Amino acid sequence: MAISRRHALRASLVGGAGAALAAAVPASAWADSGTPFEGGAADALRLLKQGNRRWRRFASRHPHEGRRRRIEVAQGQNPFALVLGCADSRVAPELIFDRGLGDLFTVRSAGEVLDSSVLGSIVYAVEHLAVPLIVVQGHSGCGAVTAAVEAHRTGELPHGHVGYLVEQILEVVDSTPDDGGDFVDDCVRANAEHVADLLRRDTELAPFVESGRLDVVAARYDLEGYGVDWL
Repeated sequence: MAISRRHALRASLVGGAGAALAAAVPASAWADSGTPFEGGAADALRLLKQGNRRWRRFASRHPHEGRRRRIEVAQGQNPFALVLGCADSRVAPELIFDRGLGDLFTVRSAGEVLDSSVLGSIVYAVEHLAVPLIVVQGHSGCGAVTAAVEAHRTGELPHGHVGYLVEQILEVVDSTPDDGGDFVDDCVRANAEHVADLLRRDTELAPFVESGRLDVVAARYDLEGYGVDWL
């Protein structure tokens, strides 16, 4: 019954667009088409990797931006993946993965910090839009993680709302070994993996993960090399 209700909610949110489009095509042929995505997490991840490869090579195609796509998404959405990324202006998921309108459900907060608003947005996309993949994407030179490392070393937290963000990341920093290398980057990677693990174990998301309907992966974007490392 829960599955039927979820599909009914998804259909109501997608609206009439699905009925007006052609029958679904395989994920491999979907990338530049206007049909609903019907693949799974592995297919979604493949599309993200292909898009980032184009981005790295300065060969972006900028798909799903034309008139037809704008008309389609005005009737409803059917994103193939959710990206929880940092709010940093340099790491826009649609650019990094060379995707267009309606392709990605993006949620962004400094340092990928989770709170009720972020979690509610993620659960909405999983329950009502049936996204099969969540990517937790950290990035090199993350200011929020850098601030948490500074607090780790000085014992002093920033004041106010920024202090809240830093405090959420500090637990990860405190538990990450400092072996004399790039400690900030080690913490960036550890933080992305930590948040991904929290999502897998979240009481509302765990049933989707356990049933195989959802996968959660961690990643790290390199500001200088433009590539995404899958952790």
